[in-house]
Amino acid sequence: MRCIRVSDPDSFDGLVNGALKASSAVYVLFFGREAPGTNKSWCSDCVIADPLVREEIGKVENSILLEVPVDRSTDQDSATNTFRKRGDIRLTRIPTLLRWGKAGPSAIRLVEGECTRAGIRRYIALTDESSGHATPLLESEERA
Repeated sequence: MRCIRVSDPDSFDGLVNGALKASSAVYVLFFGREAPGTNKSWCSDCVIADPLVREEIGKVENSILLEVPVDRSTDQDSATNTFRKRGDIRLTRIPTLLRWGKAGPSAIRLVEGECTRAGIRRYIALTDESSGHATPLLESEERA
């Protein structure tokens, strides 16, 4: 697995497009930005999910994980708030894991407490474009 850190929201599309040229297994993880000094995310769910996401995505052949740190939603001046406003992302909760394809993000996403080892494995299987099967909704999408 190759990891790419998206440090500037303006570079997001270019980095995603570059990753898609190199792999069909492109995942994007939105997580709470690390606090200066501690290097720990302000998001406790993100701290738990991060190693699980890395481990499971790392098992996918030729996978690329784009890591996108975001600031708290209350930080209105943050450039990362663009991910909350973008129509194709509509980021509302973190962590959020998306599989990205040539047509954009998967219609289903993995969010917050769904980022368990079993949840991530299921998400990978559901969003595998090469499997050719229909992708049922995850529990969070059924509630929406």
